Amino acid sequence: MQYPDGVSDVTDPRGDLEWGTLPGLVQDAAARFGEAEAVVDVHGPGGTTTRWSFDRLAEEVAAATRAVVAHGIELGDRVAVWAPNCAEWIVAALGAVGAGAVLVPLNTRYKGAEAAYILRASGARILFTVEGFLGTDYPAMLDEAVANGAEVPGLERIVVLRTDDVGTPAAGDHLQSWADFLAAAVGCEPEVAAGRTAAITADDLSDLVFTSGTTGHPKGAMTTHGQTLRTFATWAEVVGLRQGDRYLIVNPFFHTFGYKAGILACLMAGATMVPEPVFDVDVVLRRVSDERISVLPGPPTIFQSILDHPRRDAFDLSSLRLIVTGAAVVPVELVEALWSDLGIDTVLTAYGLTEATGTVTMCRRGDSAEVISATSGRAIPDVEVRIVDGDGAELAPGEAGEIVVRGYNVMSGYLDDADATAAAIDGDGWLHTGDVGFLDADGNLAITDRLKDMYVSGGFNVYPAEVEAVLRRRGDVAQVAVVGVPDRRMGEVGLAVVVPSPGSDVEALVAELPGFAKGQLANFKVPRRVEVVDVLPTNASGKVLKRELRARFGS
Repeated sequence: MQYPDGVSDVTDPRGDLEWGTLPGLVQDAAARFGEAEAVVDVHGPGGTTTRWSFDRLAEEVAAATRAVVAHGIELGDRVAVWAPNCAEWIVAALGAVGAGAVLVPLNTRYKGAEAAYILRASGARILFTVEGFLGTDYPAMLDEAVANGAEVPGLERIVVLRTDDVGTPAAGDHLQSWADFLAAAVGCEPEVAAGRTAAITADDLSDLVFTSGTTGHPKGAMTTHGQTLRTFATWAEVVGLRQGDRYLIVNPFFHTFGYKAGILACLMAGATMVPEPVFDVDVVLRRVSDERISVLPGPPTIFQSILDHPRRDAFDLSSLRLIVTGAAVVPVELVEALWSDLGIDTVLTAYGLTEATGTVTMCRRGDSAEVISATSGRAIPDVEVRIVDGDGAELAPGEAGEIVVRGYNVMSGYLDDADATAAAIDGDGWLHTGDVGFLDADGNLAITDRLKDMYVSGGFNVYPAEVEAVLRRRGDVAQVAVVGVPDRRMGEVGLAVVVPSPGSDVEALVAELPGFAKGQLANFKVPRRVEVVDVLPTNASGKVLKRELRARFGS
């Protein structure tokens, strides 16, 4: 079988047909890759290291599935995981899905009330979590939220996957250790668990990934086993993930990229997963060198940090061969530096969103630095991408409008929210992304902005990404985000929130930036205010949280 744009049949991109379900993938990976190393989990500085083969991983997942069934979870029940990247996350998640449960990943940045909202909205019956990650006691945070009025009526059990050495061991009626939870597996015969797994179909829901909440309350995007398998079999093929690769998964597992382009893609290709709970450039450099990491996806800031590290040459990075990035501006200079300075064979960018199973377009191997930097590549096979105006009419190449997507990757809908689903997916099956962009003559998609980020100044539409691109041309601007803030006369005006480059004259930057913009932009696009910050707030995928900037500086 041969697919467009170099996608081959090394791994059939119709993963929904090849494996059927996610537990089918786990079993197939064990059969194909056996004793090859599947997971390497380093437990902190100087800690122990877990090393599992694909066979061992399948055994751990099977035991977790039996435990989940023994604890009364039925087909379609929701099970949540609120924990950093670690081996236990992989086993708990895949074990729950193997029992026919729907996985609900929770952002590790959430506070107790935010987690409670998603647990309540999803109806999760079990929560897998940790104590002590970055000094945070997640069960205690949830308890505090409940004490202050948050409700999680469906939650029956909290299982502590891992407790930090400085943490308090799990205790109390509502808490259970991971070891005690797994001990219940003896109450479920393997044949019973196998029967449960066999009852799952490709059309059943596999997960509820809640939107990042950049605007309003998060909504649960419903995705099936088949959609997930087909999308990420294609992803693995396009990027060229292969057996024997060693993949440092810095992207958080609670995000589609970390879970599906990480864990599931590694199972498909026979690559080793090396979970990293938090990005620290020194730790990552050491891990790449020690574990001979060959694959490292992540936002552009990760790679800029590596390139800029003063002791980079002290680490052997020669094993790195594949980098996939996106979610933020990717300067062409960064792409070229990854090729020339680090000797990376393949650097690709991509575009996706939760509502489209995480992947819509991808660059291809062999694309130029300009295409990789300026675009997010072309639609993946069997997925359509169009640019439309406000009336839904298709626009010509080069014309900017809303990006709409149609294909097998589009979510089933938002959980318990028919109105939001109808607003997002029209009657012809097109998902309206809320992103603004254009297609070039070759079908490459360039993202220019978010519809929700657009503001109106003096009756004129202003797209912040255009303004940000101009402001970044100053050498003393390391990062910048532009938002619209209220103005009595103009309705809204632009506010530029800037992270200065190291060693910059901050006073001169603030004073000169509006004039710099005025020389290159129409007057209504020029920011009227400049604020300086040490860091821009971002979500897990590296997108700037402009809602927080508006809330902080908008008054």
